[in-house]
Amino acid sequence: MDGLDICSIGLPDLRLKLSIIPQEPTLFRGSVRTNLDPLGLYSDDEIWKALEKCQLKSTISELPNLLESFEENWSMGQRQLFCLGRVLFKRNKILVLDKATASIDSNTDAILHRIIEEEFSDCTVLTVAHRIPTVIESDMVLVMSYGTRSSRMYW
Repeated sequence: MDGLDICSIGLPDLRLKLSIIPQEPTLFRGSVRTNLDPLGLYSDDEIWKALEKCQLKSTISELPNLLESFEENWSMGQRQLFCLGRVLFKRNKILVLDKATASIDSNTDAILHRIIEEEFSDCTVLTVAHRIPTVIESDMVLVMSYGTRSSRMYW
């Protein structure tokens, strides 16, 4: 991957180099801040910039305690955008989208893909998907059938 044989990297190191946006987004029990920055590494300004990129700034701005708000009723699309915000902070060179757009509306899907294209253009993005439109902008597509590669396509 990116000219590096991933078999030569230990599993713990490999895990540190990749970020995942899963089909079922996970939010932590806690504030908006905690969900975007669980380790408390970023300033308010950096968090607001990430929220703006993820199209969540206006929603969070309406909450009574802003970044310190505890909210549990996020839509699936909003949850995916929170996960995107987290990976924006990590800035790993490998991003895995594991059916990340399977349960979201087309508007959120477009937002997610636009941000990934803008922010991760110099990274390897692995997309696991069932729908052709989800992978149409990919440089290479591997078609899997019963756990093995059935074809490879480059555009």
